[in-house]
Amino acid sequence: MLKNFLPDEHVQSVFDITPEMLVQRNVKGIITDLDNTLVEWDRPEATPELLKWFSSFKEKGILITIVSNNTQQRVSSFSDPVKIPFIYSARKPMSRAFKRAIRDMKLQREEIVVIGDQLLTDVLGGNRLGLHTIMVVPVASTDGLWTRVNRKIERMILSWMKRKGMLNWEE
Repeated sequence: MLKNFLPDEHVQSVFDITPEMLVQRNVKGIITDLDNTLVEWDRPEATPELLKWFSSFKEKGILITIVSNNTQQRVSSFSDPVKIPFIYSARKPMSRAFKRAIRDMKLQREEIVVIGDQLLTDVLGGNRLGLHTIMVVPVASTDGLWTRVNRKIERMILSWMKRKGMLNWEE
């Protein structure tokens, strides 16, 4: 059961993930969280660095879909200007939004990675469907109320995993 909370990889930032890295693995699609994964939860638009990151994947033909538990207003106001498809009110870790993203990208599960900053939503949701999961360090040190609750639970899970020798990276 706890293995579902263990990401396949852990990196400091989305910027540590390159198109070349994913092309080598035959990855053709990315399902990514928005808040505290791509930008701070209260930042309304993509940074210039993130725009370059998006472009680098588009140039290699790698599709990106943002899957967020946030509202339509929040996700569309971020995603529409950068022309990235999105799913809002995703109810992660439930599988519906992940399955929809897979279907919309017209890819197989083994061709997709999930990128996110939370064990209880992004990693658990991706792992439950057998997707390759990459956990990033949250962009901001502040969170909304429900995310703060999730982070406390995550710290307990990570602490247990660390004691059991399941982690090979530091928080």
